[in-house]
Amino acid sequence: MLKLHCLPILDDNYIWLIEHQHQVIAVDPGLAAPLKNWLAAHQAQLAGILVTHHHHDHTGGLTAFAASTLPIYGPAGILGVNHPCHDGDTLTLLGETFQVIATPGHTLDHLAYFGAGFLFCGDTLFAAGCGRLFEGQPVQLFNSLQRLAQLPLQTQVCCTHEYTLSNLRFALHVQPNNSALIERQAIESEKRSRQQATLPSTIALELATNPYLRCTDAELFEHVKAHQPEITTPLDCFTALRRWKDSFR
Repeated sequence: MLKLHCLPILDDNYIWLIEHQHQVIAVDPGLAAPLKNWLAAHQAQLAGILVTHHHHDHTGGLTAFAASTLPIYGPAGILGVNHPCHDGDTLTLLGETFQVIATPGHTLDHLAYFGAGFLFCGDTLFAAGCGRLFEGQPVQLFNSLQRLAQLPLQTQVCCTHEYTLSNLRFALHVQPNNSALIERQAIESEKRSRQQATLPSTIALELATNPYLRCTDAELFEHVKAHQPEITTPLDCFTALRRWKDSFR
């Protein structure tokens, strides 16, 4: 069985680590030094790296490992990636099979990795939120999120940023009386008060509380329509939500 570890770096990033018998796969190492320190402290060996997309806070640590024979999996064209991956590829990591899922939207090259009950989704799906549209179109991110929403309900969602409380604040601004959101905000706030990560989440929890996965929900739709009257479809609702969040303070 794989062990999951969460390594905080920068202001709100996480490097995810999966471990089996002191062999470790790291996901999105934005910095090399914290990863190297963790490996030394735990007497573990780095067996590979997964990269979700090209943004520097996900790739900044790659150059420290790129000169070695270490397998670095990720989108083609990223400096340091020596095993380019594409949608539908399968990877065998620490004895487990992982599926590569293309999730364009936040960036056009974005990939997610699903296996052993874990989803490493970078900046596509967040706890109670989703990534900004830096390169893609709303329909691309909408479709990417719909793909991830089809994964097993118990899947552990390992995104790369601690944005949960901010996302819940927006979700409650949209639906202030939603009991599931109120309950989740209380739980996650307690975790953060003890300096604990709010992650991983689960697909089940996201389907219940993430507005970007609930655009077919009639009550949510009406709240968004009150803000953006011209919406008529779930994609319209998603697009309006994402733009609303972009300007929310």
